[in-house]
Amino acid sequence: MGTEKPKIVCLCGSTRFKDAYEKAMRDETLAGKIVLSVGLFGHIEGLDMASDTKKMLDELHLRKIDLADEVLVINVGGYVGESTKREIGYAKEHGKPIRWLE
Repeated sequence: MGTEKPKIVCLCGSTRFKDAYEKAMRDETLAGKIVLSVGLFGHIEGLDMASDTKKMLDELHLRKIDLADEVLVINVGGYVGESTKREIGYAKEHGKPIRWLE
């Protein structure tokens, strides 16, 4: 890697795609990037998606996008939910390059 700073990539997408997140985390790490991801998989873990906790996690994820050089959207089967659409819009507003898993 040398003296060049590694790029920081933030993974965005539905937390129902845990396997895809884990594969992307692995692939991006092996590509020499720092990976920012979700802290938990709310859909799988049964988090109330209308709760204050979910709102807090959504805001926290926007701060991760702030730190990132680029965003990788985990859009398994082309699926992009409302939270992810919001994150993509936020990333675009802040000039972050966006890549798509699919």
